[in-house]
Amino acid sequence: MKAFVDEDTCIGCGVCESLCPDVFKLGEDGKAHVIANDCSAGCCEDAKDSCPTGAISLK
Repeated sequence: MKAFVDEDTCIGCGVCESLCPDVFKLGEDGKAHVIANDCSAGCCEDAKDSCPTGAISLK
């Protein structure tokens, strides 16, 4: 599974990074970015479900 962040929708709240720091990181632009190609960790689902703007998708 692979994670994607819609940077136009992301508000940079940091929930994804706090739940799944091996996959998500807030960048200097204040938006979340995917830093790992493989999102097989269960935390990715939690991050997706917890994103207040729905900016995270998994495929």
